[in-house]
Parts: sequence; structure tokens; C-alpha cells
Amino acid sequence: MAEFVRLNPQGLEALRTIDSRFISYNVEMTEVTGGTFWKAYTEAQVDGTEAFPVIKDWSNMGNLQQWYDPIDTKNPRLIKMAKALGTAWVRVSGTWANKTYYDFDGKYNGTVPEGFQNVLTKDQWLSLLDFVRAIDGKLLVSIANCPGIHTADEPMPFEQADLLFRTSKEYGVPISAAEFTNEPNLIALSGLPKGYTAADHARDHDRFGAWLRENYPECLFVGPCTVGDIDMFGMGNDGAGGGMAAGYEIVTTEALLGEYKSKMDVFSYHYYNGVSERGAAMGGHWPYEAILSEQYLGVAGLCARQYTGRRDKYVPGGQMWVTESGDAGCGGNTWASTYADVPRTLNELGEFATITDGIIFHNTLASSDYGYLKHGTFDPRPNFFAVLLWKKLMGTTVYKTGEALREGAHVYAHSRADGKEGVAYLVINNSWTETTTVELPGKAEVYALTGNGKIRSRTMLLNGTELVPDESDNLPALTPVTMEGKVEVAPGGCTFIVL
Repeated sequence: MAEFVRLNPQGLEALRTIDSRFISYNVEMTEVTGGTFWKAYTEAQVDGTEAFPVIKDWSNMGNLQQWYDPIDTKNPRLIKMAKALGTAWVRVSGTWANKTYYDFDGKYNGTVPEGFQNVLTKDQWLSLLDFVRAIDGKLLVSIANCPGIHTADEPMPFEQADLLFRTSKEYGVPISAAEFTNEPNLIALSGLPKGYTAADHARDHDRFGAWLRENYPECLFVGPCTVGDIDMFGMGNDGAGGGMAAGYEIVTTEALLGEYKSKMDVFSYHYYNGVSERGAAMGGHWPYEAILSEQYLGVAGLCARQYTGRRDKYVPGGQMWVTESGDAGCGGNTWASTYADVPRTLNELGEFATITDGIIFHNTLASSDYGYLKHGTFDPRPNFFAVLLWKKLMGTTVYKTGEALREGAHVYAHSRADGKEGVAYLVINNSWTETTTVELPGKAEVYALTGNGKIRSRTMLLNGTELVPDESDNLPALTPVTMEGKVEVAPGGCTFIVL
């Protein structure tokens, strides 16, 4: 049934003010050092005309990855696209970060020391710091915690961590926030020391917090960086929303923190809306036909609501950071790089802001299929333009609209990002077939996003115009149309309405 929405800005109720860096992103440590990451899909797989060959179990995971050279964080196009998104937190972490040696004195000359998996050179790190400075960003990291650092029964030493922190501070781009270990509750997958337990983590997590307070008190202590230890989908499918978490024993947040002697400043967790085709055999994969469903779009909000209780327990009054977020773990679904993921992305932003204040770190800026930018070329994808438009229009004051979320009408409202009096609405029509009608209270500026001829399209239209950079890499103008009376939101469309 087609939905009807009547906008009533006078009836809005202010909920909260959110962080100006609400939209942030990851640059994986393996991108900085060079290393293995998820193998790219074929063109036909992206278009949905070729099935992805599903592996039978994780013993074949190596076949899903390939080698990538280090990302060029000085690339002018990368910097230009990132600067267009505005100031942001940049998180350098990932499972690979747990096993990275900081070879800042060149002692190993590119050779990986025993007990590690990757090597980070000083030049690579300084180049990354230059990128953070160029976008007026802030830096979040996690540190290495692997057999090369210590054994499970040895308390964590911090000589390597101090090298990373001290180098960054001396260079003028300090580490402003830190998580101890990336996804520590996936002990079997995270590269932690052999025999490492939840109790060992609780010990070292407290020690890291105390070390931060003593040596870098200006740095936010963020954690526990957990994933998948809740019912992600509301149907008892534990771990399904955690990407690689599916199919493995998952340690709870409570066990990871133990006595919790060193208090955190920010509560963090990871959310993925499911598992990509790469890991589909392990469960948690959604078929393409489900991407507009209420259950699918509800995963991000369901996840956030469950974690707010733990945030309130461990960091009462603090922000909640989703330090990895994307459509699907294991590099994203085949359709992640197309318009098909835009409704999910915008709905996640809209619903999260109604639940709590915090930061959402999209995974990633420019790697794999879920990246805002295509790896290597840094071509902007539909999700890039979607969040670019969000930042242009949606301010930091969040309103309660009074509209229940329902098929065909996911309605969100914020203050105007330009600071002018008025309201910016987002209406997402998650019906495949029906058009949603929106009644306007007066003249409005309308920004209608749709796929380019189909939902699973590689480019996106704004009011019928394709969003692509010109030959000089200038981004297109995000120009509205002025309308009054009624606005129709196409099936699968996402429309911003500024009053």
C-alpha cells in the first residue's frame, strides 16, 4: 500500500544535539602498510548477473583475499574527495592492526619480525598523519596485541604503543582517541597471543587505560571495540551482524572488561548489517531481495538499542561510537558499491541519531566494495554522495518526527546544516513497488536521490542528474528543485526536503 506523509515542522520535538564529526570513517591498517584484504568482485557479480562462488568453511578464507600495495595517502584525488566530506575522525585499526610492528627506526627493513604479521614504516605513518592533517581530522587507533608483543600470561608492555603515540604527538598530529584491541572478543580470529583469555584481556585493558591516563591524558580511552555479542537481527542469530564473527565463539563484553578498573571515556562496538557473499556459508547473509525490508533496515537501530544498555553501565552519559560500520562484514556485499546500499546507509544515520549521540565510522573510506571511494582510482560511489548530501543539509539538532518507521516511510528530521531557521527532512521509501507521497507545508528545496535506471546501479541520480565528477575532478553541484504542494518519493528513493 502506498504511504502518505504530511510534514509538520511545528510539531517536531528536539531530541538531542549530535557530534559534528558524526560521519567518520576507517582507513584499515593493512591499507597503510600494504597487505591482504578482501578480493574484489567481478563486474558481473557487482551487477548481479553472476553468482559469487560461496566457500564451504573458513579454512578457505585465504581464497577470498588478495594482496594490495599500500594506499597512497598523499594522492591529490583521495585528499580532495575526503576534504569534501569535511572534518572527520579517521580510525586506523582493523584485525591487521593487532599484528603490526612499528618499525620506525628501520631495524627490520621491511621484514616482518617473529610474532607479527605486518610492518608499518615511519614514512607510511607520517604520510597517514599528513592525510589526517589535510582533512582537519582527528585520529583514532588501536594498538598491536599479538605474540610478538607478549605471551598470554605476561602483562601487556607498551613500548611499541608509546612509539606510535610519541611519534604522532611529536609530528603535530596526536592520537586523540584509542581502543586497546580490535574486536578482542573474537579471540580465535584476532591474532592475540596463544592461550589469551577474556581475563587476560580484562587485565591488559585496565593496564592500557591506566597507561593512557598517565602518559597521554588528553587521549580519549575508547572501548571495548566489541562485535556480535548481541542478538543482531532479533531472531537469535548471534554474531550474524558481526561479519567474520559468525560461526565462532564470541566472548561477551562483560567478560572482556572484568572488574573494569580503568574507566573508558567512550563506549565502542562494531556493526555490520550482515555477512557478505564471501562469508555466506557461515550464516548471517541477507539476499539482495531483502535490502529494503523493515527487518534488514532495522538491524542498525536494533544493534544500537541493545548496546546503549552496556554504554550506560560502563560509560554513563558518554557517547557511543560505532567504530566499524558497513553493509556487510567480509568486505561488503556484491551490491555495496551501488545505489542499492544508499537506503541502508542513510537509514542507519537517521535512526542512530534518534537513539543516541556518537560517531559512526564507515568501513572504509577507500578500500573494498563497501568503501565510499573505489580502491585505487578513488572514484566516488553512491554512498559517498549520499553522506556528502547529508552533511550539506542535516544539522546537529535531531528531532522526533512523530512518524512511525514503516515500509515506504522512514522519516527523519534535523536542524538545517546551514544554520538557517527551518528543518531538513529525510524521507526514505523502502518499498520496491509503491510511490510515497509527501505533503509539504509550503515551499521546499527538494533533493531526490534514486538509482540510475535501477536500484542496483553504479551511479546515483540527484533530481534526475547523474552524480559524477567532471574531467577536472570537480564534484557536481548538489542543486535542489523548489517545490510546493506534494512531493513523490520513488520506490527505493531517498529524498531530502529542506524547509
